[in-house]
Amino acid sequence: MSLVWLGIIIVFAPPAVAFLLVMAMFYYVKTKFEGKLLRIFQEKPLFIIPRGDRIDRAEQVNIPTQDGGNLCGCYLKSEAPERKGVILFGLEYGSNRWSCLPYCEELLKNGYDVFAFEPRGQGESSAIANYKPLQWLTRYELEDTLLAIEYLQARPDADPNGIGFFGISKGGSAGLMAASQHAYIRCVVTDGAFATVGTMIPYIRKFANIYSNNDMLKDLLPDWFFSMFAKSGVRQLGKVLQVEYMHIEPAMKKLKRPLMMIHGEKDTYIRVSMAEDLYRRAAQPKKFWVVPGAKHNQALNVAGAEYRENVKAFFDYHLAGIEPGSKPVSVDLPDNVSL
Repeated sequence: MSLVWLGIIIVFAPPAVAFLLVMAMFYYVKTKFEGKLLRIFQEKPLFIIPRGDRIDRAEQVNIPTQDGGNLCGCYLKSEAPERKGVILFGLEYGSNRWSCLPYCEELLKNGYDVFAFEPRGQGESSAIANYKPLQWLTRYELEDTLLAIEYLQARPDADPNGIGFFGISKGGSAGLMAASQHAYIRCVVTDGAFATVGTMIPYIRKFANIYSNNDMLKDLLPDWFFSMFAKSGVRQLGKVLQVEYMHIEPAMKKLKRPLMMIHGEKDTYIRVSMAEDLYRRAAQPKKFWVVPGAKHNQALNVAGAEYRENVKAFFDYHLAGIEPGSKPVSVDLPDNVSL
């Protein structure tokens, strides 16, 4: 054997062997655990989903969709003497458009119009054949969010400078994806937003501890291995259910908008570290606020006035262009007017 061939073997044999070992382990894990992963992935969360009551003064909106259905929404106009901006509100999984009010009442009092819509298969919006929404973001919710943006852009009273986005949980995730694609969104606030694959990796490790006694599987395999397994599982489930699940991580690198991410310190569904991973991928300017003691989607209930003021201050600065300390535009509503 020539020295050239010997050199080639020495250089390339170890990586080739390592690659084969990784692929062998991947197909072992895939064969043993993919069915369990897909079953767990389709389970519905157990937390309480808020649903608001109809707001009589709201403008009722129906947006036609390409599949012949419609999105139901409500447009709430600010009672302030001057409008500072328009906010598109993204709902959490399972809630209705009226649930925007507790999050947005301070914005409405201080010069912001708010538009909330129900994606297809949620609330009163049209269902999609053979599709049952879960907590995971799919192409359908992204399409509906982009459609809502186009609606706001086409309104006679549209703000030519763009809008702000405020979204909760899955709705926040849809907003992050949409903002990375649509320049009409100028800034983004999310509460409890999460990625699909990034959320799955810690759970895969957890269930590997339950279903396997293999210490190497539990302790030695790196996150990129479980990420590869998670992506494979998501693709497989997408083929079975005929739906495309969205991956937010790449979109975060394209997000060139001011961002504030809010997250509950005690969130046991989406841990703070999962949200931090998304946050690190975004460009400046950005802010990450962890609300002490708050569980998933409970930051508003815990922080109350501080939560509302922080959200308003963010939009005042990044959407309305009001410097901190400037006199706000506000209005006290009569007792007989209900937002």
